[in-house]
Amino acid sequence: MNGKLYLIPSPLSDGEITDVIPSSVLRLLPTLDCFVVEEVRTARRYLSRAGLKGHIDSLEFHLLNEHSTPADAEALAGLFADGRDVGLISEAGLPAVADPGAMLVEVCHRRGIRVVPLTGPSSLMLALMASGLNGQSFAFCGYLPAKAEQRRAAIRNIEKTSARLRQSQIFIETPYRNDAMLSDLLESCLDSTELCIAADITSEGEYIRTLSIARWKKEKTEIGKRPCVFILLAK
Repeated sequence: MNGKLYLIPSPLSDGEITDVIPSSVLRLLPTLDCFVVEEVRTARRYLSRAGLKGHIDSLEFHLLNEHSTPADAEALAGLFADGRDVGLISEAGLPAVADPGAMLVEVCHRRGIRVVPLTGPSSLMLALMASGLNGQSFAFCGYLPAKAEQRRAAIRNIEKTSARLRQSQIFIETPYRNDAMLSDLLESCLDSTELCIAADITSEGEYIRTLSIARWKKEKTEIGKRPCVFILLAK
């Protein structure tokens, strides 16, 4: 008999953990002794903050990150033998959403291992909620190309799709390229297009603002190296 895979949400910021992680999740964590994580150091720090301080060294950690392959995920299937439950933790927010943990979830479904999603913060959904843009029809585009010319072409295509479908387009960027992304958005999009910038969600420095491209051009905003979600809606 196999155990279950629990998809464990993690905080988006360094604020009070009980403000964003439900008590039901915090009660579950001490019952698990095996975790598949994106980064061991971050997971250990999170679990310590979540009430497992003093017990971390007795826990078992297995890496599954951007460098992992489907074969690496397949090899983790043995962790569930003899009814052992396993927790999946990503770097921030919800596991398997814009996250390599999805490979393990796929393995579990294929092998008949029960997958249990747990409630927690999602930067994508929190940004959409606060954006004032179309929450009835939206798409997540992930990361756009790193090279500037390709990124600007992707932005123009996303804007066209948004206009055609009246659909909010959600995407993210590596923090050190946030300001380059904003510059390309201002250069590539029509003035009437709406853009939401949502940075440092759930932190004390949380910044969420939606303006037209024309108004953003007047703001001269710098995002800096902060976790950020961008949402675009063409008018």
